[in-house]
Amino acid sequence: MTPRIKVCGITRVEDASEAVRLGATALGFVFWPKSPRGVSVEAAREIARAVPPFVARIGVFVDASVEDVTRITGDVGLDGVQLHGDERVDGYDGVKARLIKAVFLQSGDDVERAATLPAYVTPLVDATDRVRRGGTGQVADWRQAAALAARRPIILAGGLTPENVASAIHCVRPWALDVSSGVESAPGIKSRERLAAFFAAVAEARGVEPS
Repeated sequence: MTPRIKVCGITRVEDASEAVRLGATALGFVFWPKSPRGVSVEAAREIARAVPPFVARIGVFVDASVEDVTRITGDVGLDGVQLHGDERVDGYDGVKARLIKAVFLQSGDDVERAATLPAYVTPLVDATDRVRRGGTGQVADWRQAAALAARRPIILAGGLTPENVASAIHCVRPWALDVSSGVESAPGIKSRERLAAFFAAVAEARGVEPS
């Protein structure tokens, strides 16, 4: 099965449109002021309205309050919420969106904890960086990610690029991929060439011709 692809750190309509044209099934909007890919609620709403149906709109939050997450989810029309901080998922189960929880796997104990997340939460495996929280270009631990992927569907993030994504797919067998810095010309600005190369590499890795 070809992994689904989420293009994260979207800040422009043209980048969203190109990602969707290439086959993205989800787009990520970062609502964390410290991120170089942060986007305002107003800008995210404009981009979200330009996205066709059946493409998921995912909001990325770092230790945001339940009230803020709920408000932004409604204002933008988010389909999913990605919790990328130290927050506990059980505090957000009332948010009217699917939940994704970033996990950082450095040991078997980390894998075990991630495997026992509630069934309504999808784990996203990212490289460990508790300061920048993602979009760093650092590669996640694929061996630990594969151990988790053998137990439940996961989203693989962390330093994915057109050059390494085929190896990541073969090693981890993720349900979905999350790419950001690996397809950029600058933080928050996607490269058409890098995007096209990424989608082509994913299709080739799974023996499918790219569109």
